[in-house]
Amino acid sequence: MRSSTRGLLLSGAAAGPLFLTAATVQGLVRAGYDPVRHPISSLAIGAHGWVQAANFMLTGLLTVAFAVGVRRALESGRGALWGPILLAAWGTGLIGAGVFESDPVGGYPPGTPDLLAEYTTAGALHDVCSMLAFAALMAAGLVLAARSARTDRPWAAYSFLTVAAFGVLLVLASLGFAQTEGLSAHAGIYQRAALLVGFAWTTALAVRLLRAEADGEGLP
Repeated sequence: MRSSTRGLLLSGAAAGPLFLTAATVQGLVRAGYDPVRHPISSLAIGAHGWVQAANFMLTGLLTVAFAVGVRRALESGRGALWGPILLAAWGTGLIGAGVFESDPVGGYPPGTPDLLAEYTTAGALHDVCSMLAFAALMAAGLVLAARSARTDRPWAAYSFLTVAAFGVLLVLASLGFAQTEGLSAHAGIYQRAALLVGFAWTTALAVRLLRAEADGEGLP
């Protein structure tokens, strides 16, 4: 494997752990912030919000680099083009989520209502970038699962289950952030579980590609 391609794949392996670790640390030290209830995006609001904005953008850049590495590693075959394109879209959406600040939700920052009466332009653009990113990641999972459906059924099954779990958890989180009774108190947990599932898959994909290339084999 070319060292440049290996570096690009390692970027994908690092992106998820970096994002989740940075968000977790911020959530534990930010006054008035409840990781169980509040979205990760809310960490980008306020005086220290630049830390989470940078976390979004750096993770997005690492993911776009990863997409280039996936394209090189797959070379040809089913999903060799659209898989990397969709992964790049996932990364680009994360960058956009960092550029545009989300609206307050769930009473954070302290003193704000559970829901704003109207979206701000930045908040609306943040939500659009996030939704497109989530959709792209799910589509990438399906495309690359389909590539391995005949040659590596365990991986294909894992990918399909990842997409299903990711989607269900995101729906629960979205309903919770909309202050749906019975879900709002744990909306942050649903979102974090979704991102853990999604980033676990991208990290596993990176490791799988690195191992396949190290063994001199292409990804089936």
